[in-house]
Amino acid sequence: MSSLQGKVALVTGASKGIGAAIARELAVRGAAVAVNYSSSQAAAEKLVAEIKAAGGKAVAIQANVADPASIAPLVDAVATQLGPIDILVNNAGIYELAPLDAVTPEHFHKQFSLNVLGLLLVTHAAVARFNPAGGSIINISSVAAAGFPTGSVYGATKGAVDSITGALAQELGPKKIRVNSLSPGMIETEGAHAAGFIGGDFQKEIEKKTPLGRIGQPGDIATVAAFLASDDSGWVTGQIIQAAGGARL
Repeated sequence: MSSLQGKVALVTGASKGIGAAIARELAVRGAAVAVNYSSSQAAAEKLVAEIKAAGGKAVAIQANVADPASIAPLVDAVATQLGPIDILVNNAGIYELAPLDAVTPEHFHKQFSLNVLGLLLVTHAAVARFNPAGGSIINISSVAAAGFPTGSVYGATKGAVDSITGALAQELGPKKIRVNSLSPGMIETEGAHAAGFIGGDFQKEIEKKTPLGRIGQPGDIATVAAFLASDDSGWVTGQIIQAAGGARL
């Protein structure tokens, strides 16, 4: 297990689900972690307390990355409190599903503002505060980028994330900053439970299509993210890494 000792990581949308698991895993491996949250202050502070109780270092920082005005203060707070950034995990995102006849400008802009524009603006701000030695950017995408019924807009945001990953890997390579997409399949999170995806026919259908025979857990994604954050993946950039048990939508 490669150490991240001395590294500074910013994980957006890290108060719960996949983001919280990634923040926890990076901290276990030695990174000082900024746990960004939008509205779930109690959950973020609980996670920070857990990390500290285990001997790690973490801070909770509020910012809604769908709001461009909140992004520079977020990144400045991370660099001020923890130091130059080595690892950025662009995890913050939302999903709303709708058939074509229910797609509206509001439905479109709500998801693109956070999943795509927010990711770009956080990356822009963070790169200016990155360690001069370089580092790693991990964009949380989804196998939904391939497209599925009622997911035209959400899938499009994740397709855009993958395209951005390829472009920025080339653009930021000279700065020794690696950029990769990490694409989960169905993961059991609070959001998946709230959406009714867990425990019913939808989950059973996904499991039938998954060679490894189950849906994923947040920890399944966190360990892959830790690999992409570490020097173990030092020759990996511009890639779309699927972590979905072999499932294809």
